[in-house]
Parts: sequence; structure tokens; C-alpha cells
Amino acid sequence: MKILLVAGGWSSERVVSLSGAAQIEKALTSLGHEVVPFDLSRDFPGFVRRAKACDFVFISLHGAPGEDGLPQALLDAAGLPYQGSGPAGSFLALNKAASKQLFIEAGLPTPRWVFVPRDAGTQARPDFPLPWFVKPNLGGSSIHMTLVRRAEELPAALEKVFAHGDDALIEEGLSGPELTCAVLGETALPPILIRPKAGDFFDYASKYQPDAADEICPAPVEPAVTEELSRLSLAAHRTLGLCGYSRADFILAPDGLKLLEVNTLPGMTPTSLLPRAAATAGLSFADLIARLIELGLAQQAKRP
Repeated sequence: MKILLVAGGWSSERVVSLSGAAQIEKALTSLGHEVVPFDLSRDFPGFVRRAKACDFVFISLHGAPGEDGLPQALLDAAGLPYQGSGPAGSFLALNKAASKQLFIEAGLPTPRWVFVPRDAGTQARPDFPLPWFVKPNLGGSSIHMTLVRRAEELPAALEKVFAHGDDALIEEGLSGPELTCAVLGETALPPILIRPKAGDFFDYASKYQPDAADEICPAPVEPAVTEELSRLSLAAHRTLGLCGYSRADFILAPDGLKLLEVNTLPGMTPTSLLPRAAATAGLSFADLIARLIELGLAQQAKRP
């Protein structure tokens, strides 16, 4: 097939997008596809026209645009196939305050949180104890995220988010191992235990610098925890109306697993978690890409 590989974009995660796209391009070529690289930020007005000249669109974008559902909405309007979730599920997953509302309604455990819009200023205070994580409501890859240990640090952490044009989420800073579990199709992949080698949490450097974190797959946890990770990941995937694939992140707190967020376009760089989980399940990187295309084509066949 002739495949438009969409990468780049104009979010703060542009570099991650391009790094993943380089690996995806190699896999697509090895599978015999003709690859047409396309940087969304270079020719956004020509996106639909370029996509219509191809048989399939593979999206390697992070943040907005990409995980916000914008490219997917354009492709749906044009009747073109792509991998992963549609516009609504993508946006709900990216918007932490929106997805957490749905998690709570579905009975899925998530840390306590407070949404702070930009116009509310920096004087917000949550009603749960320190420490707090301050995150961009629409961001990813731990960019502009701060671990707040003292209340007087909160205004600066909020301003850091607001300065980059986003609203903020203040989340309960729970202690415990970090775990992630991906869904491929309707199957949960082996979970991964994450141990950053430096810093207090799985930050941007830990995620994307080689050997900055131990990522153990399958996670060395009790079978009951593995079973619950699979159950919660599938439940979150379905609650948000996702399809194709996703990856859910968790903290194993003293009172059990807590769902942090769900990623609809998981990282595909050489250090990314989804390819590692797929490999443990017996899928090479090329196998994973082929499966995502197969699932994308099947989903397109279901659309009106």
C-alpha cells in the first residue's frame, strides 16, 4: 500500500513524534509498503489532499495536534483509513480532566485531582494533602510537569503550565511503583514496571533518554496485580470509546492500583513502552505496525 506517514506537528512533543516516525518508516518499508513522509506543521492545509493520494494514513503525532483527534476528524470527513482511535475518544483521553470524570463514573480508581483553568490564577489549593503533581491538562510526556512538595511551590508550578498556554491539573502525588499496560485490539499486553534511575518520577528524560529508566516486562508483580492491570486497562480503553490500541499508566499505591491516564498514540521510539510490551507478547516492531494497519482497516470498514 501507499501509506502517508504523518509526523512532526507543532506540539511540545514534536521531537518525540519525529523520532517514532523514523522507526515506523523503517518498519513500513520492510513490510513492502511505499511510505510518503508528511510533516503536518510544514503543510497542514495540504493534509487531506495528500492523504487522499494514499491508501492508508499512519499517524505518528503526540500532543495536539494528533492526540486531540484533529487529524482523525479530518480523515473521517474524507472517508480515509488510519490506525488507532477516532476523534472523540482521542480528545477525551488527551483531556485529563475529562477522562478522569469518565473513569470515576465507570468506577475506575484514579488519584484525587483538581482542575485549574488558566483564568483561575495561581491561588488554587486542593483539599487533599501534599505532595501534588501539577500537570498540563492537555499535555503528555511529562513535559512542564512539577512535583510539588511544599504549598508555597504551587503558584510557580501552575504558572509554568499557564505560560505554555494550557490549563492545569493538580493530582494527588501517590507513592508506589509505576506500571503501564497496553491494549492491542481487544487484548491487554504484558504490563511493564518502570523504575527511573534518577529523579522523583518518570519524567521526560527518563522516558526518552536511553538507559534512563529500568523498564521490566513482564512486570514482576503478583499475578493478581497483573490481572487487575489488564482488567483496568481494557475497562479504561472501552470507557473512553477507544479502538486499535492504547496504553494506560498506573501507580501501585498502598491501597491498590490507581489509573493516571490513557495514551491513544503511544510512543514508538526505540525506548518506548508499547513496542517493548509487544515484543514480550511475541510481536516484532514490524509485526506491531502490521497489526495496527490491519486494525485500522477493519475499523474503517465499520464506519458509515
